[in-house]
Amino acid sequence: MRTDAGAEPPEPAREDDGEEREAPLRRCIVSRAVLPKERLIRFVVDPQGMLLPDLEGGLPGRGLWLQARRDVVETACAKGSFAKAARAAVRVSPGMADRIEGLLRRRCLDIIGLARRAGQLAAGFEQVRAWLEEGRAALLIEATDGSEGGRAKLLGSEGRLPLVELFTAHELGAALGREQAVHVALGPGALAKRLLAEASRLAGFVAAGRVILPAADKAKSP
Repeated sequence: MRTDAGAEPPEPAREDDGEEREAPLRRCIVSRAVLPKERLIRFVVDPQGMLLPDLEGGLPGRGLWLQARRDVVETACAKGSFAKAARAAVRVSPGMADRIEGLLRRRCLDIIGLARRAGQLAAGFEQVRAWLEEGRAALLIEATDGSEGGRAKLLGSEGRLPLVELFTAHELGAALGREQAVHVALGPGALAKRLLAEASRLAGFVAAGRVILPAADKAKSP
């Protein structure tokens, strides 16, 4: 399968044999790295020549792909990489990396709110601890401004679950309809997987914060 910049070949036919399928790959137009689509940001150029970030991956037009990292986006904007890849004049709005960070942050917080409404989320020290003890948690979220003592007491040597530390207690609280939230857990399912994918992309744009994967998941990452 070709993975040239902007090239989006048809997905290969899939047979339902129960095996896990490899994620579709695309090539970053700056680093030239070939990576799964969920680790990149797709851009398209509209009919007026304006560059648009396409986080959902559904806008029409030829896709231009970048690694989900602030420095890569800033390099592409500064060096005219989009115009070179598109072989046409492209207008890029100032502050593109900041715009992408804001969009990704909003997407993550929206997923957290959706998980609460779906009953797939626990918030607060005691509830999260109970979910951990019962094996109901698939993803942990800790506020970046939470106390180290409370975090250590809750997590201990916990390392078998993905851990997201990208949002303040106020941001988490707003997503959950309360003043603040420091400890949050999501149960297994599509929402936890979506949040982990979006949070991993967001982590490439923030100065403070991180996503920690269990050792088994790290080994799977190319």
